[in-house]
Amino acid sequence: MVNDGFGPIADDKASVLILGSMPSVASLQAQEYYAHSRNAFWPIMGALFGGGGGLGYPQRQQLLLANHIALWDVLRSCYRPGSLDANIDMKSIQINDFDGFYTRHPGISRVYFNGGMAEKMYRLHVLPALQKHFLHLHYQRLPSTSPAYASLTVPQKIAAWEVIKGVADK
Repeated sequence: MVNDGFGPIADDKASVLILGSMPSVASLQAQEYYAHSRNAFWPIMGALFGGGGGLGYPQRQQLLLANHIALWDVLRSCYRPGSLDANIDMKSIQINDFDGFYTRHPGISRVYFNGGMAEKMYRLHVLPALQKHFLHLHYQRLPSTSPAYASLTVPQKIAAWEVIKGVADK
């Protein structure tokens, strides 16, 4: 089954872009980014920007926008049984339109990858084709917020993700 991702959460004030690879099964079913109850993304954003765990999805989106953060995935669609990035069929991937996105959001200067697969896909499939006037972007991989990435505790992940706080506040 081919999975289709979501459009970006972004506005014209965005200075930071956080990129995942592809929504999980739980996210696709809920039609919400990072909907799996054990994914640390929203708790990390809450810890960094002051949104409690009780926020509804519209309020979580507003929390990102209020802090100049855009959220998207590298993949527009792919075949992936289950939720693990390791199960993505590389022959099935379709990449999102980053030239168009960066054109519509010229304030973005920093791109943070939520884990290794998002970075790998971007560097392999997006960066080589990206228009030259977008090559000023700064890139950094952060630890995956996925519950499958258990090498770090949630507090350790929060500490690593704090790098976006100072950048997003500008």
